[in-house]
Amino acid sequence: MNNTVLVTGGAGFVGSHLCDYLLAQGNEVLCVDNLFTGSKKNISQCFDYPNFEFLRHDICFPLYVEVQEIFNLACPASPYHYQRDPVQTTKTCVIGAINMLGLAKRLGAKVLQASTSEVYGDPLEHPQRESYWGNVNPNGVRSCYDEGKRCAESLFMDYHRQHSVDVRVARIFNTYGPRMAVGDGRVVSNFIVQALKNENITIYGNGSQTRSFCFIDDLVEGLVKLQKNKALNAIPVNLGNPVEVSIEFLANSIIELTNSQSKIKCLPLPSDDPKRRNPDIEKAEQYLEWRPQFGLEVGLMKTIEYFDKQLVL
Repeated sequence: MNNTVLVTGGAGFVGSHLCDYLLAQGNEVLCVDNLFTGSKKNISQCFDYPNFEFLRHDICFPLYVEVQEIFNLACPASPYHYQRDPVQTTKTCVIGAINMLGLAKRLGAKVLQASTSEVYGDPLEHPQRESYWGNVNPNGVRSCYDEGKRCAESLFMDYHRQHSVDVRVARIFNTYGPRMAVGDGRVVSNFIVQALKNENITIYGNGSQTRSFCFIDDLVEGLVKLQKNKALNAIPVNLGNPVEVSIEFLANSIIELTNSQSKIKCLPLPSDDPKRRNPDIEKAEQYLEWRPQFGLEVGLMKTIEYFDKQLVL
């Protein structure tokens, strides 16, 4: 008998790819999204499957369904989107987590929380291991997301300790690929769109800050493997690409891959923007036998092809 899997935020960038993967594995998939940042266009291909169902719903309100597994991905993930309505972002992180954990408790279902590298804040430890508690501003412009996700992790651990709920926590580092939104404000999508339009590529700061970029297909495989792994119940796990590059390197790579005439323009660094971000993925390698397979150039080319088509439409 195939599992019935609930994916909250399923019409978003990561969620839609996860729905594709789960459907290909023969699961019944219930995709829930309030479409605040998600889009039905991202899941249009899923409607061809008889075992797929979409429900427009905000997880800040209780949800009464029957499922065996839950992937809780619902939450705006780019600074542009989560700062548009910071109160709602915190509500989604916290009240949404409570509702999904309550559902999992009632059903005896496994539930995975899509947490984030933002729980580490502007890290003083490098690379970031799961044991690191972070360096987070609790009342800055990014704290609705950073502290919201940290609180969600706390809830997941307490539901496990107090109610024996079977939980997983994935700390997701920068992920990119097809179906990122054109105007979502993330660095990869911003740079690609600007390069394809031959506009100035806007770097915040001097470009020396670093990130580690994981292609979407690699991340989805990691999420599914984590959900299945019993040894990692209630143990946070980093999922990301350990290859660290500077923002300036990323910009120049995209200019080269798109044959763009764009020039780099530096703007002031936003408040609380982390200077370095790089995951230690030893735990994922050891327990999940997972390591990203897509190199940056290959992943960027696939993403550029997607955006090139979107800008023509």
